[in-house]
Amino acid sequence: MTDSYITVSRTACEEIVINKSRFIGYVSPCSSESDALAFLQHIRDEHKTATHHCYAYIVGENSGIMRYSDDGEPGGTAGLPIIDVMRTKSIVNCCIVVVRYFGGTLLGTGGLVRAYTQSAQAALSASGIVKMEKTALYSCSLPYPAWDKFRYTSERHPVQIQDIEYSNMISFRLALRSGEADHLLQILTDASDRKLVSCFEAEIYAAWECN
Repeated sequence: MTDSYITVSRTACEEIVINKSRFIGYVSPCSSESDALAFLQHIRDEHKTATHHCYAYIVGENSGIMRYSDDGEPGGTAGLPIIDVMRTKSIVNCCIVVVRYFGGTLLGTGGLVRAYTQSAQAALSASGIVKMEKTALYSCSLPYPAWDKFRYTSERHPVQIQDIEYSNMISFRLALRSGEADHLLQILTDASDRKLVSCFEAEIYAAWECN
């Protein structure tokens, strides 16, 4: 299993208009081909009167499943440009659907390629591209006097602090990239004057900013 992959963080939609044709780009994360097909059907149902529902999706480790469709547009002018946008950015576990309402003016093959490429890029930008990395989760607790120094140190390292609860101690969940977990946990423990109590919970894939 790969240690990381790039995908989108949320479902998003962007619309552009070119020579009176409306191009509405939709993007959604999907963990399986059935997720991608369900998303495609949802968009088709929402835009039943659209002229075209062109799409592409890439799913699975090593981009194992790749599908695209021009849905009636001239061959190679819609689905392929959409999937090329994903491949250029190494995005997987993602489905993009571009809905077109024809405006009466033919765009030509070059114009169509540019329109579908631009629509896919706009939708991806709106969705938020993230890097999913193997992440170690720890349940932690800390006495109040050690919190400020711990928090100051954590803000200067790639650390995610989640689900903070304040009671007789401060309890929270700590997320660290698996490859850095031991090293960072030692730094954070030292920053808390060794008052940090941590217990490993699980290893998952979690979203980190894609630099």
